[in-house]
Amino acid sequence: MLTIGLTYTARTVVDNHNTAAAYGSGSVDVFATPAMVALMENAARHAVAEHLPEGSSTVGTAINIVHTRATPVGNDVSATATLKSVDGRMLVFEVVATDTHGEIGRGSHTRFVIDVERFMGKLQK
Repeated sequence: MLTIGLTYTARTVVDNHNTAAAYGSGSVDVFATPAMVALMENAARHAVAEHLPEGSSTVGTAINIVHTRATPVGNDVSATATLKSVDGRMLVFEVVATDTHGEIGRGSHTRFVIDVERFMGKLQK
């Protein structure tokens, strides 16, 4: 059962694999915006995973975020997702990312509940 307020915090450490330079989204060795987005999606996925029916999962369909401060290599980063609304299969989350010095980004993220077998069966090969 999906209830408003479900939350999860995902964590990582900034290293040479998740910098803007490594992702190609920039040329500086700081936490990449795409890495922050992935961490936010990971938190949202985990916030509801254990509350879904067997054989179900979620897929991300939209994200609207701002990345407000850079985080250098070696710093801890976390992203917290909180379920804000449920409309049928559509789930909307508030997502907030922080490092050891405070907030680095925030926004909203939409995911849809899917039946994994049915979803994968519809993919074109």
